[in-house]
Amino acid sequence: MRHVALDQHCLRSFGQPDRPRLDVSRRHQTIELPESNPPLAWYLCALPNPWRWSDNAHLAFEGAPGEQWEGSALVPGLYVYLENARPITGWGEHNIPENEPRRKSVRFRTCRNYQFAWWLRTERNAPDAPPEYVPPKRPGEGEQMSLM
Repeated sequence: MRHVALDQHCLRSFGQPDRPRLDVSRRHQTIELPESNPPLAWYLCALPNPWRWSDNAHLAFEGAPGEQWEGSALVPGLYVYLENARPITGWGEHNIPENEPRRKSVRFRTCRNYQFAWWLRTERNAPDAPPEYVPPKRPGEGEQMSLM
């Protein structure tokens, strides 16, 4: 992610991210992320089909040369191995400012993408998405799994 759209939730809260394509039909896959011009962070968001909020997988991570990490992405069953990267931890609902009006909305407050977008704003000074920003498709429109 390079910027955020804090008036949106779900995928749309990340503005116009870099989006390497994942093949949702493959059980195992390897994705090499570009080393040049790295974003503020990478974020794996995987939605189960059929959709169930508690089974959504989320993993925020950043480049870290020489480091390795392996584990689940907040849900059992989705195992991730990172090479030259490390997870970003410690973000959550507490990152949404108390005075943010959208915090009162359960759709925004419980959205882990939105929570991490606020972390990016406060911890990495993520700028607003540009005016020409085109929101990504909704999950039901063919974007069941995204790496941003």
